[in-house]
Amino acid sequence: MKSKTIIIIVAIIAIFIVFASAYTIDETEQVVITQFGRVIGSPKTSPGLYFKTPFIQNTNYFPKNLLEWDGDPGQIPTLEKTYIWVDTFARWKIVDPVKFFQTVNNTVSALGRLDDIIDPAVRNFITSYRLIETVRNSNRELDTFEIGFEDLKKDQLSQFNITTGREKISKGILKQAAPKLVAFGIELVDVKIKRINYVEQVRKSVYGRMIAERKQIAEKFRSEGMGEARKILGDKERDLKQITSEAYRTAQEIKGKADAKATKIYAEAYGKDPEFYSFTRTLEIYGTALDQNSSLVLSTDSDFLKYLKGYSDKP
Repeated sequence: MKSKTIIIIVAIIAIFIVFASAYTIDETEQVVITQFGRVIGSPKTSPGLYFKTPFIQNTNYFPKNLLEWDGDPGQIPTLEKTYIWVDTFARWKIVDPVKFFQTVNNTVSALGRLDDIIDPAVRNFITSYRLIETVRNSNRELDTFEIGFEDLKKDQLSQFNITTGREKISKGILKQAAPKLVAFGIELVDVKIKRINYVEQVRKSVYGRMIAERKQIAEKFRSEGMGEARKILGDKERDLKQITSEAYRTAQEIKGKADAKATKIYAEAYGKDPEFYSFTRTLEIYGTALDQNSSLVLSTDSDFLKYLKGYSDKP
């Protein structure tokens, strides 16, 4: 009975020791074994099941995949002394876990080292180039040309020419910072400028200049529009006067022809009986010249009263 108990106890202790000594590594991890703080053997970088001396040796896990570094945005002056906000990011990985363990020990400390090395490199390159160099990559012609730039001369447009470009600046930052991280077992894979913006004071000045330029362009369009409107109104007034004049002339011609035709008809009608025409015209004159308040002094032989007297020229 006692022997069975001893066997069970020994088996439990053996199982415990096996579990204490076994450890696994997945595809995204690498392990450094330490004994009393000293590195033992080479780092384990392949995934699988491994064993160590229990209770004496410790496993230190480090990531093997790409890690992210996101820099703090800061104010940096360009070559033209224009202050801008620059926000950068980088990708890095641990390629020598032993050096990494012996120098920075963990990823938090490593991020601090990256801050100390990448931020000065970014500042050094940004201050060495013009703002346009950090914005564009090449002198590629834009798909759309901004309104207002068409009035600029070639010598004015030359200030927008790119000699280095944003991509080369990013590569320069990477080239300057990467060697300084080798001592920490870190490989700097890539550095990129994430965002660039003007500082508040410069932004207000830029916006004010943009507003002034847009107002100038708008005023140019308004003056051209007003000139075109006056031209259209002038053409309208000219056409209107021409139409009115032609219409008046046509109306007068029609009226003249009508009056001539009417006169001819009257003449032909009254020519058939001149005496009747004289009689009707005299009666019309009586109607217009004589009323209840009219007073006339005429001689007895006046022709004006010949029809009232019954006078007739006929024998």
